[in-house]
Amino acid sequence: MISKLLQHLFKHIDAFLMACLFFALLTSLFVLYSASGQSLDRIYAQAVNMAVALSVLWVVANISPQKLERVALVLYVLGVLLLIAVALFGSISHGARRWLNIGFTQIQPSELMRIAMPMMLAWFFATREGKPSATNFIVAGLLLAIPVALIMKQPDLGTSLLIASSGFYVLFLAGLSWKFLLGATVSLLGFMPIFWSMLHDYQRKRIEILFDPTQDPLGAGYHTIQAIIAIGSGGATGKGWLNGTQTQLDFLPERTTDFIFAVFSEEFGFLGNMLLLTLFSVIIMRGLMIASQAQSTFSRLLAGSITLNFFSYAFVNMGMVSGILPVVGVPLPLISYGGTSMVTLCLGFGILMSIHTHKNLVAN
Repeated sequence: MISKLLQHLFKHIDAFLMACLFFALLTSLFVLYSASGQSLDRIYAQAVNMAVALSVLWVVANISPQKLERVALVLYVLGVLLLIAVALFGSISHGARRWLNIGFTQIQPSELMRIAMPMMLAWFFATREGKPSATNFIVAGLLLAIPVALIMKQPDLGTSLLIASSGFYVLFLAGLSWKFLLGATVSLLGFMPIFWSMLHDYQRKRIEILFDPTQDPLGAGYHTIQAIIAIGSGGATGKGWLNGTQTQLDFLPERTTDFIFAVFSEEFGFLGNMLLLTLFSVIIMRGLMIASQAQSTFSRLLAGSITLNFFSYAFVNMGMVSGILPVVGVPLPLISYGGTSMVTLCLGFGILMSIHTHKNLVAN
């Protein structure tokens, strides 16, 4: 009786992917305990975030891809309307207007677009299956540009670029030609001076610091310098859990969120990093396998975009912390402290599991 009940409850959970996520979340708790100065309150809060995120994963995994496809347009329109509301009535914090007060709480609509954007474009191309025309790609590009422009206006360059990448992955998987990509790349390079002039002063400073963080070692370059020191001091095997000096002596800023990878590197070293990268790679390969086996255009495009977007988040965070990319405030997926990003990620993984398990039911 109990086994049948459990089998029924978890029939839409992909066991292999869930096991990988479990190990990543367990790693998060261990690293966060050290990064937070051994704060049990922070661990409890993160455990609550994980419980909520996993609940969302379970609910979404039990929704069929066909139902998800039917709400894609509604979610996109709702997301755009909320972004417009943020631009008009949003709360300002640290010079940015990113949050919308809805009475009992505040929401960040840009987080909704991380899922709504690829869902919308996947739906768009699914309704035009077999017709990858230039017109369709132009329309899709406009659908992508609207929310990206609204988020850049907040300003939130990091989130806007990641949402742009999630949309780009759908375009690429839908058959966007290499000739167009090459032409677009050349055009973007030509517009770089204009793009540079549109950036805020602090955004320009971040890019300048990328090439020489020592020009402002106690200001804009401080995060990068301290993170590089932490990563380098970890050596081959690390200093050991709870023994990272950059972490425990408070030299490393934002160590529970954006720069938690530096904490992990200092304590577990190169070997630990390789194990973490292997875990992330396995998650990505599983997601791509699910995408390749999807039974509809919508499912294939959406699964591929969600998986590649997970790669983008991990790559951008690790690159940012190690000093090869500008600091843009992107958390390390599944590891950094935070509720919103955790829920968004698990929502995406729930969609992957829905695509995989409902496919199996249809096949049977």
